[in-house]
Amino acid sequence: MQETWRWYGEPDPIPLAHVRQTGATGIVTALHQVPDGTVWPEEEILKRKAMIEAAGMTWTVCESIPMEQCVKSGGKGAAEAVGRWKDTLMRVGRAGVPVVCYNFMPVVDWTRTDLRWKAPGTGLALRFEMVDFVAYDVFVLNRPGASDDYDAALVARAEARAAEMSEDEKLLLEKNVIAGLPGGALVQTRASIAALIDSFKGIDRETMQGNLIAFLREVVPVAEEAGVRLAIHPDDPPISLFGLPRVVSTPQDVRNILSAVDSPHNGITLCTGSYGARADNDLTAMAQEFASRTNFAHLRNVTVEEDGSFFEDDHLEGRGDMIAIIEALLREERTAAAEGRRPDIPMRPDHGHLLGDDIDKVTNPGYSYNGRLKGLGELRGIIRTVSRQLDGEAA
Repeated sequence: MQETWRWYGEPDPIPLAHVRQTGATGIVTALHQVPDGTVWPEEEILKRKAMIEAAGMTWTVCESIPMEQCVKSGGKGAAEAVGRWKDTLMRVGRAGVPVVCYNFMPVVDWTRTDLRWKAPGTGLALRFEMVDFVAYDVFVLNRPGASDDYDAALVARAEARAAEMSEDEKLLLEKNVIAGLPGGALVQTRASIAALIDSFKGIDRETMQGNLIAFLREVVPVAEEAGVRLAIHPDDPPISLFGLPRVVSTPQDVRNILSAVDSPHNGITLCTGSYGARADNDLTAMAQEFASRTNFAHLRNVTVEEDGSFFEDDHLEGRGDMIAIIEALLREERTAAAEGRRPDIPMRPDHGHLLGDDIDKVTNPGYSYNGRLKGLGELRGIIRTVSRQLDGEAA
């Protein structure tokens, strides 16, 4: 597996020189400075690639080409938006970037309610608290009909929670939720969130799934021509939020995606943290079943609680058996190499706790240096150990 590291470009507080010190050889990045809905300029793509190569690494994964909301809803302007996405995809492929990770989540790309939660026995972690989220959706955002989307007992708990929250606490909760929207707190407001949600009015699960399949039928042939392997990222968390349908949450969702356009260029990002936040997802079974179509891996772990709340645990803790998951991917790499099918699977240590002096530094949520470096070291140890075991089997 190729070790990679997510980097946000020149505004990233972690310079490429420090990334190189981690031992990672690949960079996962995107042109975050280009406004959504704009075809990426070819010269900017090549500039980013040259910058990475000058630091002694390769641009291994583009994460992500932004997906305009109208593509997901099938609304006005969707065809033109897909066209812009395809143009950027072709330019990224021409530049030699082999993998593009993307998602199909409506409105929010990821959602947490606490970005600095004190995890048991370690530093600060990202957390999704179900009661707090429902309190925000029903009693702060006041989304029409929101209470009908949740169990009555949960709504009652959320109402009590909202009643005891100060205005500052409500604003912090909103800021945390907004962090997962395009542009985050710099762009989004309570009114804009409500408007985005309303733009999906009448879109049910079947319609959303159809829009995704229509998108795949458009873009996979372009990916094949460009030599790019697509890797769709799961919903994070893999449950309905704000009453909106989500269609990349379960093993059956993955089967639907892969069978819709049966091509090695139509694959998945196996994000063990995102899929793992749903208690009925068997992560080891998913790694084994979908290994041949796993074009990228995000390796992290979560601990899920009875009401659906979860927090991001240490990389080797939580509900995912990281040893078994990595073994499934390494076995696929060996089989693929013998058959001449594909290169190694790029992986990155996904997220990390705030540890040590990172607690007092400015970081992108989940993307601290020390926490990810710790996770990468632990994952590297598993990869080396399992690889030696597989060498023994082959001898």
